[in-house]
Amino acid sequence: MVRSGGRGWYGQVVAAALGVTAVAALASFWNAQAGSADGRAGVSAPPAASSQPGRKAAPVSAEIVHASDGGARSVNITIDDGPDPLWTPRVLEVLRDHGVKATFCMVGPQARAHPDLVKAVVAAGHRLCDHTVSHDVTMDHKSKAYQSQQILDAERMITEASGGVRPLYYRAPGGAFTPYSRHLAASHGMRPLGWNVDTKDFELPGTNTIVATVKDEISNGPTLLFHDAGGDRSETVAALEEVLPWLKEQGYAFGFPVR
Repeated sequence: MVRSGGRGWYGQVVAAALGVTAVAALASFWNAQAGSADGRAGVSAPPAASSQPGRKAAPVSAEIVHASDGGARSVNITIDDGPDPLWTPRVLEVLRDHGVKATFCMVGPQARAHPDLVKAVVAAGHRLCDHTVSHDVTMDHKSKAYQSQQILDAERMITEASGGVRPLYYRAPGGAFTPYSRHLAASHGMRPLGWNVDTKDFELPGTNTIVATVKDEISNGPTLLFHDAGGDRSETVAALEEVLPWLKEQGYAFGFPVR
């Protein structure tokens, strides 16, 4: 999501985060989800979720990834800010109907509040991404201790809510990455995740505009950004209904961001 203010629901997220401990880096660690092949579109088996306390995830590259593991004609659908009890199930339904797997970038307190939805995302074969505790788009101007708290506490919340499946990616709110945050996330097995097409669906521009943005900007690269929380996401749901079959008609497949 681009940097923008005025999205009042994040105030509630921040309030929920105040009681979160400063750093959870040495708490319990869990194995990552299954490899890329198991989560591709058309494969029904969900990623494996093994839980082995004390085993740290293998480090990954700290470079921000945009590429798809499905190759040059593959796109990555990414869904930010949830889970949300109204909109996440509707997004999941659209993805299921079109046989598409996606990456869900979750806000920690949202995941903790709706563990059933986190588990539903995992069970459907989608992947998890850490989107911090309080969705602070000014994180790149904050201390390393603050960045650590935001990333690692959210990682813990998401992993616990999922029943032991770790997030495989880290997306900084508003793209507010720093070298420190990228390397911290990567050391915990979470590849920093960017985007190429920002649909700006959170601005409620209308379904037609969201669809047109995808069609006009898909040549920018394979990673598309949508949202399933933070307000009325009916335009997003309707846009996905149009965009997913259109992408297939253009010869695109669906993958996950490269790890």
